[in-house]
Amino acid sequence: MKKVIKNSIIMVAMCTALLSNANEGSSFIPKKDSNIAKTTLTLTDVKEGQRLIIKDLNGFILYKEFIKESGLYSKVFDLTDLPDGDYFFEHEKDLEIKTIPFSVKSNTVTFEKDKTITLYKPYVVLKKNTIYMNKLALNDASLDLTIHYVGYNGGKELIYSETIKNTKSIERAYKLMKSNKGNYIVTIHSDNRTYYEYFTL
Repeated sequence: MKKVIKNSIIMVAMCTALLSNANEGSSFIPKKDSNIAKTTLTLTDVKEGQRLIIKDLNGFILYKEFIKESGLYSKVFDLTDLPDGDYFFEHEKDLEIKTIPFSVKSNTVTFEKDKTITLYKPYVVLKKNTIYMNKLALNDASLDLTIHYVGYNGGKELIYSETIKNTKSIERAYKLMKSNKGNYIVTIHSDNRTYYEYFTL
């Protein structure tokens, strides 16, 4: 584990349970309608405001929508119009992102349900002058975290950085100096994604 730390922040030990809804159930059920050569995507246990997107392997977003009703989501997609290649659906919840890949070849769509993966987003919260961060990393993905202090004069200063590896359940607490009033930016990079959280002390 690699760390860089300055006097304005104190690393403290903590033991906080991960949110109980981190493993909230959801499933992708792709069904091919042979009569119209279209694909029906069904998601269970969705919530209003969650996001559904289609991306290519380069991360380019081809389709995006915010789910409008909680419960069961079902929609018909004509994926045969896509160029031959590999793609994936992405269902983003509050604390997790589930992806299911599919390929298109000669107007034929093939889903690879056995390659469906779930990534867990970090949960970051400020309580008094302590920043708490929890994240599940069941695939042992490494995590890079930085905390920047932004003073009232607009200056930005790195006050803490850390790389965490080979840890499935990451739990951290970072105690800020009460005298250092201003804004803080927490940046977390893991699973080829970057998350930002902003706090004011």
